Amino acid sequence: MTDIKDFAGLKALVTGGGSGIGLATATLLAERGAAVACLDLAPPGEPFTGVKADVTDDESVRRAVAEAVDALGGLDVLVNNAGIGAAGTVEDNPDEEWRRVFDVNVFGMVRVARAALPHLRRSRHAAIVNTCSIAATAGLPQRALYSATKGAVLSLTLAMAADHVREGIRVNCVNPGTADTPWVGRLLDAAEDPEAERAALNRRQPMGRLVTAEEVAAAIAYLAGPLASATTGTALAVDGGMQGLRLRAE
Repeated sequence: MTDIKDFAGLKALVTGGGSGIGLATATLLAERGAAVACLDLAPPGEPFTGVKADVTDDESVRRAVAEAVDALGGLDVLVNNAGIGAAGTVEDNPDEEWRRVFDVNVFGMVRVARAALPHLRRSRHAAIVNTCSIAATAGLPQRALYSATKGAVLSLTLAMAADHVREGIRVNCVNPGTADTPWVGRLLDAAEDPEAERAALNRRQPMGRLVTAEEVAAAIAYLAGPLASATTGTALAVDGGMQGLRLRAE
């Protein structure tokens, strides 16, 4: 629990707020004073306003955003976090899966932002934070499809920042490394040797461990908060040094 209340009076919508990074972000924003709505297929309850929606369905998104804004009494912050993973090389995923993952990870962000922008324009503190990934800036094995979607999210973030900066809407993204989330847990469970796979993922990040959902949430809160009022078009890495550090072998 934090005593910082820099989000007091602000209204935030977090997509994918039912678990992992989304739930950690919603919890932190609420602790720091925001009124928070969580959009998810299985949204959480109190202390949040839960709104059920499928980000692949434009009508569902528009209805849910309107419901959230009505319940909150406005909108100041959008955390575009909903997303799904995919494993494999460029040969491994069929067209249908490529369409599905892009539909959630990229088009889903577009749908939510499109529905939220008219409300954000009425805010005196408008911010959008997109959840991107280290996969947008580093070549990772067995992540061709996922990396392609996150590369699109990075470019989308920069374009949105340029489009809306003069409307007083800041747009940034966070680039988590491998995070200890339910999705990564399922990935590990499916591995032939889950313990060996976890150890390999830990070693891949220079700090020697996975990133926590709470650490990513703290970065999102910074980018969304009043103290980052001059920051837009930025990608903030929360990756244990994976993108920027080149350590000598021990």
